Amino acid sequence: RLPLDSLPWISPKQYPHVVEEDPMGIDGPFPDPLTSGPDKERLRRAEEAKQGQFHIPGQPETETRDDIVSQSLWPASHAVYNSDGTEPVIRTALCIQPRQGRLYVFMPPMASAADYFELIAAVEQAAGTTGFPVIIEGYTPPFDHRINVLNITPDPGVIEVNIHPATDWGQMVDVTCDLYEEARQSGLGTEKFMLDGRHSGTGGGNHIVMGGPSPAQSPWLARPDLLRSFLTFWNNHPSLSFLFSGLFMGPTSQSPRIDEARHDTLDELDIAFAELDKQTSSYQSNFLPGSDIGLPCPPWLVDRLFRHLLTDLTGNTHRAEFCIDKLYSPDSASGRLGLLEFRSFEMPPHARMSLAQQLLLRIFMLKFWKTPYKEKLVRWGTTLHDKFMLPFYVWQDFCDVLDILRREGYDLTPGCFHPHFEFRFPFIGKVCHAGVEMELRTAIEPWHVLGEEPGGGGTARYVDSSLERIQIKVSGITDNRYQVLCNGRPVPLHPTDVKTQSVAGIRYRAWQPPSCLHPTIGVHTPLIFDLVDTWNLRSVGGCTYHASHPGGRNYDTFPINSLEAEGRRISRFRDIGHTPGPMEQIPNEPLNPRFPYTLDLRTRP
Repeated sequence: RLPLDSLPWISPKQYPHVVEEDPMGIDGPFPDPLTSGPDKERLRRAEEAKQGQFHIPGQPETETRDDIVSQSLWPASHAVYNSDGTEPVIRTALCIQPRQGRLYVFMPPMASAADYFELIAAVEQAAGTTGFPVIIEGYTPPFDHRINVLNITPDPGVIEVNIHPATDWGQMVDVTCDLYEEARQSGLGTEKFMLDGRHSGTGGGNHIVMGGPSPAQSPWLARPDLLRSFLTFWNNHPSLSFLFSGLFMGPTSQSPRIDEARHDTLDELDIAFAELDKQTSSYQSNFLPGSDIGLPCPPWLVDRLFRHLLTDLTGNTHRAEFCIDKLYSPDSASGRLGLLEFRSFEMPPHARMSLAQQLLLRIFMLKFWKTPYKEKLVRWGTTLHDKFMLPFYVWQDFCDVLDILRREGYDLTPGCFHPHFEFRFPFIGKVCHAGVEMELRTAIEPWHVLGEEPGGGGTARYVDSSLERIQIKVSGITDNRYQVLCNGRPVPLHPTDVKTQSVAGIRYRAWQPPSCLHPTIGVHTPLIFDLVDTWNLRSVGGCTYHASHPGGRNYDTFPINSLEAEGRRISRFRDIGHTPGPMEQIPNEPLNPRFPYTLDLRTRP
């Protein structure tokens, strides 16, 4: 019997046997695989050896034909030897299979993009000689910043398109507009309408990636304080996290804020900032001989300081608002690209809305490059999921952001982002009684991932989307005569910077799925709003809001277009339906000190 030890094998210490080229060392123009490359001479020697021309200048004549072929095609630098180091072991092969009248060529993993395209050129040359149709499949080429790559991947419910980097603003405009137009002509949309008619995003992200022309030229690696500026500014202005996000947000979402899940993370982040200042100052103090230029920071510094802080609850770096998976990860060459991904952006319905988001980030990059932002971190606490869930305060904070940019010379008007506001916070309706106007607008409600439950041959973790939140804005109340009630409970109105104007949020259960928090609490809709005259103990008017069909029937299909969706939205709001008759007394409830801006109908008075 053949002993197993006689088979060629490599020890575990030699894995991985294919090591990709370090992206930090890739420089210069891309070699032409048809006219250049170190393997051309080896291929020529191998071809001559196969034709019987054994003697090659510079080689001893005692070499055999097999020796020449082996040396020609197997460079010593690429060889992987067996356990005793005596013979090379083949670990990579090119697989070719005829299927349905075509040759399917399965590309093996390669160490560099130059080697990959050299093999592609050889396959193309062979296909041209034989006349066989060829289809390329298998591994993709390793990362190379000199190659533009367009990746199209099917995801559940959406098609994910990763476009190549843009070198200037004009190219970014062209690529974004062309992508939207190609999607439209293909019958694909960047928006959808829910069963109740709400206009929402596709569920896919409009994630924006920023970096340099090459990993070695990444601004994030050259200036680690850039990441600190972005983190601090986003912490100080929650509107940047919530205005452009999707429906699924919160501590267990795919892009949680750094202070949204664990509040002690901010203390750790303060320590990381202090260490960043210490390390960068030490490198800047090491001046080059005869120059006032400091030595650059090591590229691994920013990754090592922030990698374990920019994560979600489970420690996943990919599911964070600022994703540094491809910044300078020590795991593989594909993770050392000098890129930072902004994940708190949902796909907007129009190309210009997407360009406005990209322009905003470009302005922040320029601003922080000139002047680092080193303000203190804010401990928002429960204010994040209370005050900043309301459209009024999100827009107020975002206007403050635009004012900061305007004072520094970046003139972005609020009108550029009105479509984003209306898309994120849809208008429901308004009514006016006794000179008092009540306006309803959809607010933000965090969705939480529930515990594991058995199902489908395994376990599942459902997302509780049964809760919704709306904002009520009241204008015209000049004294304490009038009070607003929702389903008979007082609304905690808070005055704004506009005289006689107040806002509040109402959190309610809109649906009752089998898996949700507090399943014994029923649906609170319809929501009946009353404008109560406290002097006469009578409701002078109000409005009614339904979460679904006002007649009680559920919609069976999704809206076929925007007109049907608009009809469903309009039918769910009525400017009638207040509580008739006199009231015995006006209910009085103390404010929740942790959530003073929100009335949670699940709690008992």
